[in-house]
Amino acid sequence: MLTQIEAARKGIVTPQIETVAFEEQLSSEYVRQMVAEGKIVIPWNHIRKPKPVGIGKGLRTKVNASIGTSSDIIDYEAEVKKALAAAESGADTLMELSVGGDLDRVRREVIAAVDLPVGNVPLYQAFCEAARKYGDPNRLDEEMLFDLIEKQCADGMAFMAVHCGINLYTIERLRKQGYRYGGLVSKGGVSMVAWMLANGRENPLYEKFDRVVGILKKYDTVLSLGNGLRAGAIHDSSDRAQIQELLINCELAEEGREMGCQMLVEGPGHVPLDEVEGNIQLQKRMSGGAPYYMLGPISTDVAPGFDHITAAIGAAQSSRFGADLICYITPAEHLALPNEDDVRQGVKAAKIATYIGDMNKYPEKGRMRDLEMSKARRNLDWEKQFELALYPEDARSVRASRIPEDEATCTMCGDFCASRGATKLFADDLKGDKI
Repeated sequence: MLTQIEAARKGIVTPQIETVAFEEQLSSEYVRQMVAEGKIVIPWNHIRKPKPVGIGKGLRTKVNASIGTSSDIIDYEAEVKKALAAAESGADTLMELSVGGDLDRVRREVIAAVDLPVGNVPLYQAFCEAARKYGDPNRLDEEMLFDLIEKQCADGMAFMAVHCGINLYTIERLRKQGYRYGGLVSKGGVSMVAWMLANGRENPLYEKFDRVVGILKKYDTVLSLGNGLRAGAIHDSSDRAQIQELLINCELAEEGREMGCQMLVEGPGHVPLDEVEGNIQLQKRMSGGAPYYMLGPISTDVAPGFDHITAAIGAAQSSRFGADLICYITPAEHLALPNEDDVRQGVKAAKIATYIGDMNKYPEKGRMRDLEMSKARRNLDWEKQFELALYPEDARSVRASRIPEDEATCTMCGDFCASRGATKLFADDLKGDKI
């Protein structure tokens, strides 16, 4: 069975390509060509067949929501509720990242609950199971790892973050620069580094990359090249270790495409705003335009409890400069396992941020909704304002909680409503809606 990229290269417009083209209001031929070139991916799985979602060049920037148990909190029902909350709030994709409890159960229950493309990180379960079986995660056998990747793909994973870009040379760069201010923050990345150092061996996901590709290609699962050495502090952004891993991942993205597998590149974690554009340009140039999946990026380190805001600021910039998929951040980041409300807040903040980025990335078509909202506010047309709002029910709820005496106005200004007064002054100029 052909993958999306193999079909596109043969000139075939798959049903998934047709759906993406319709949703994005683009021609099927454009989407097919971009898929063929590896500049658009469609997370898929021949077995599960999730909702087709396009990620890449010329498309709306997508938002991913991550959920999952921890070793401290294991509640399968809560994870399903979080998955549903993410979907209801507008997430385009979902990652199931559990590390506590029955990992097969939680993965399968989450997949069954939503129609979104679902991804995961296979290293999490691999090291969890090695720790349970041997009492030491560093005794993980590579055959066990590859078997697990296959099992998870068979369960319906549409994309998979695999840490192929960490190798012994990358670790040497980390040591030669004197480690880091913020340390290592990727669970999968740290676990793989520990395994390599404990066993004195190369990363099997890098060493046997063709085997990784072969498994994912069989299911048409997108291979998302994980960034295990992403920066966990803005002062570590763009350091040699991170850039070395990015370089390797970009090379692997090219190799994976040639083998007929859809490829994403991940990065970069915590990034100050002045480095966002350069990071994206570097990734696009080195990978031949592979879609970029950015985690956050968190733009300052000093706002715990509000990192959905710090990340939204980074996400807006990232979307503007060409990022293709944004992983949301919740208010619980760095503090606790997100709950259902955290998930909703995180998705909404990221969706608003990517909307702002897309307005500037595609100004010719991205600002018409704002123009219509401007007119509705000028005309005090509340129903039209709610219709145009990204989250109408939230807007309605705020207004309903503070009802004005004059329903045409709001309680912010009341009798001193500037829009109402100015409209009366310029009523003649507005006839026929000239503006």
